[in-house]
Amino acid sequence: MQTAAHIGETIVIKGEVTAREDVTVAGRIEGSIRIEGHALTIAASASILADVHAADVIVAGQFLGTLTADRRIEFSAGANVDGDFEAPAIAVAEGAVVTGRVETTGERAPALQLAS
Repeated sequence: MQTAAHIGETIVIKGEVTAREDVTVAGRIEGSIRIEGHALTIAASASILADVHAADVIVAGQFLGTLTADRRIEFSAGANVDGDFEAPAIAVAEGAVVTGRVETTGERAPALQLAS
């Protein structure tokens, strides 16, 4: 069983992070993060200022930037996020603070027609 790569609480990265495996961030990243086909977990201790793209994203810490997920974004209780968020499914737990634009990208149902 493969475990996620871990970026610890004392690590600060300024630049581009790319991976093809699950990644957990507990430290600070400024720049961009691209996780191809895998999940990104932003731990409660993390501080992220970045443009992010991953298959799935779980946010429990602080995030500022753009976040795009191929499948799902989850904002856990205690998450504090500000930015643009786009995914087919987005879940927000009670206690999460979300500011910005949120867009689900699944197929849209036909527009409702008002009776005349």
